[in-house]
Amino acid sequence: MDRIISLQSFVEVAHYGSFTKAAEVIGLSRLQVTRHVQDIEQWLDLRLFHRTTRKVSLTLQGEEALEFAKNILSSVADLESRAHSHNHELVGTIRVATPIGLGQNLLFDVVEEFVALHPKAQIQLVLSDGLSQLVEERVDIALRYIDLPHQQLIARKLMHIDSVLCASPDYIAKHVTQDSPLERPRDLAAHNCLIHSSNHQWRIVSATSDEKVPVSGNIQANEMGIILKAALRGLGIANLPCDLANQYLRSQALTQVLPEYLAPGHNLWAVYLSRDHQQNVVRAFIDFLAQRWQGDVTRAQ
Repeated sequence: MDRIISLQSFVEVAHYGSFTKAAEVIGLSRLQVTRHVQDIEQWLDLRLFHRTTRKVSLTLQGEEALEFAKNILSSVADLESRAHSHNHELVGTIRVATPIGLGQNLLFDVVEEFVALHPKAQIQLVLSDGLSQLVEERVDIALRYIDLPHQQLIARKLMHIDSVLCASPDYIAKHVTQDSPLERPRDLAAHNCLIHSSNHQWRIVSATSDEKVPVSGNIQANEMGIILKAALRGLGIANLPCDLANQYLRSQALTQVLPEYLAPGHNLWAVYLSRDHQQNVVRAFIDFLAQRWQGDVTRAQ
């Protein structure tokens, strides 16, 4: 019996309440995970789970065993990491939560470079535009666009990413007219704005003003990639982070609107729970991000 894999199977089933989901995460079949859990139960002579057709839940003995299993796996990972560090190798798995657009663009390039340099490191990307729960989703690092992190979290500022108001040339040609101008922030009220679900008021600043403008439109999404796609198809005006928009501004597939005004962006932070017992590979990846992202992302000229 591979007790490490069996313990991992036990921990994952306990976390997700599902043999099927645990199998997906570990990369085994559901039958293999079931057998690993049965092996642990036979080894310990304990029943770890209540099993029904609808639900899997821990027994009282399972709840007690779970903490020991987590500590064993953490110690094994730390031992492996320390052993390889003597050979200057980084080993281990890093679970990174990231906004979808960032994960598909800037972050992916860094991940590709990191795993090429450290082939024994594994990175699991959790892509979501929502705020990941570090404990519940067992995230090592969460990348977040926030002004300041919560005081209970440890965070490292990586860079600032500007935003830009933009639309396709086709939209501008059809909809920016004498009757529907686009010269001041208040003119946005007469236009179809493509809205991220979390931002119905766009902050727009100039040398002499700083205002929040209510916007509305017929397309709303909780993922920036959809907003970008809609803007490229001429469906409205978007407020996009520059890491997504810049290549399209350079190719002129998108055009900046209200160029005399700015839409301030956000700071990007690497957020994590604690430095205690943090694997070497996690610390190294945070340092690697900070090194690669030393410069802010500003609007393409």
